[in-house]
Amino acid sequence: MMEIGVLGDPRAGRALADYLIAQGIEAQLQSAEDGVAILVSSEHYHRGREEYERFLQDPYNRRYLAASWESGEVPRKGDARLDYGAPGLQFFQSIITQSGPLTLFILALCSAIWLFWNMGFAENLFNLLRFPTSWEAMSSGEVWRFFTPSLIHFSAMHVVFNLLWWWYLGGRIERDRGVGTLLILLLVAGTLPNLLQFALVGPNFGGLSGVVYALVGYCWIHGRLNPSSPLALPPAYVGFLLLWLVLGFMGFMNMANYAHLGGLLVGVGQALLDGRKRA
Repeated sequence: MMEIGVLGDPRAGRALADYLIAQGIEAQLQSAEDGVAILVSSEHYHRGREEYERFLQDPYNRRYLAASWESGEVPRKGDARLDYGAPGLQFFQSIITQSGPLTLFILALCSAIWLFWNMGFAENLFNLLRFPTSWEAMSSGEVWRFFTPSLIHFSAMHVVFNLLWWWYLGGRIERDRGVGTLLILLLVAGTLPNLLQFALVGPNFGGLSGVVYALVGYCWIHGRLNPSSPLALPPAYVGFLLLWLVLGFMGFMNMANYAHLGGLLVGVGQALLDGRKRA
């Protein structure tokens, strides 16, 4: 059995497990530190994971109540619906239970920078965090500038896209492989691809996208080497992100394309290196 996710409320976990079973997916619950883990058979992992993600988006959908009725696990008399607690609380519980300390720290840091960026501090933050403007400026001792452009985002879509993928992929890596693996990916993919982008294009760029692509590359190759790993990504996810990378190089959007490509290569390389260590 493989874990597809953790829910903070056991009642929500029971509802999802009942629904999975009704869909022909072998599922069971297991106690976890942050609630209950939902386990499915290995052959149903990808489908189970997709259903788990759909559940997080709409946990009060009647399909889950119907599945509980069919299984005999129905709410007590007088309950109008499955009671998972306040929807907002359930949302934040999901963010926390699917993350680790490093995932949450970067999520909070990038969100705070974006908030202050839009409160009138954009110029000050950009000057503080931007990449060095020239090769000569790199000798000034401000070494943080090699990494900090990864924390800057220039639009709402930019920050939401990156932080959602960071939470989804970074949380999985931190939970499965440990904070050390995620920290290495963050620091290396948040630095070397920035150097590549500067060398080929220039210093005016920012965003966590290079790190996100490193996480994609790591999960992609790790999943190919270990098909039963919880890090294995559905092919549709990999295909979408690789297509997004290609579209960037076609000039439709203004993106730090070489940072994205560099990040992907960092993640692929780290996954191959980890695979050799395990062999």
